[in-house]
Amino acid sequence: MGKILAVCIGPGGIPKRTVSVARVTERGLVGDSQRIEGHGGLDRAICLLSEEEVKGLHFDGVQQGEPGQFGENLRIDGLDFSSLRPGDKLLVARVPGAGVAAGRVLLEVTDMRSPCVTLKAIDERFPDLMIGRSGLLCRVIEAGEIEPGMSIEVIP
Repeated sequence: MGKILAVCIGPGGIPKRTVSVARVTERGLVGDSQRIEGHGGLDRAICLLSEEEVKGLHFDGVQQGEPGQFGENLRIDGLDFSSLRPGDKLLVARVPGAGVAAGRVLLEVTDMRSPCVTLKAIDERFPDLMIGRSGLLCRVIEAGEIEPGMSIEVIP
């Protein structure tokens, strides 16, 4: 089981800014948009990036900024991205006993994210340096609200 470290939105491009909570619809996070045609859409509604990959980029000398730096919507810790495949379902839920109302969002992995040339603004070695570790794209199966601290896990 993983954990949502950050929820990020933006008007298009990078970086995105973190928010304390976001409404999720079938089109993605409310307040988030893309400027480039082909980015976004129902099958590309939410972009996930693993904290492990971010740490790997840091090891490769990439300057680190705040979550959203790489254009991700959700920064995730503790979920094995290498085992995920298109069609896998991810349940995002509030941690039981956290003293808040129950809430959940259901996502379906649709594809690996192809790193965009926009990332070159972060490091001249991009997008090549991010190939295979630029995150996952998901469609929204069940809408709701999402916030840092929520759990995320693969469900059958």
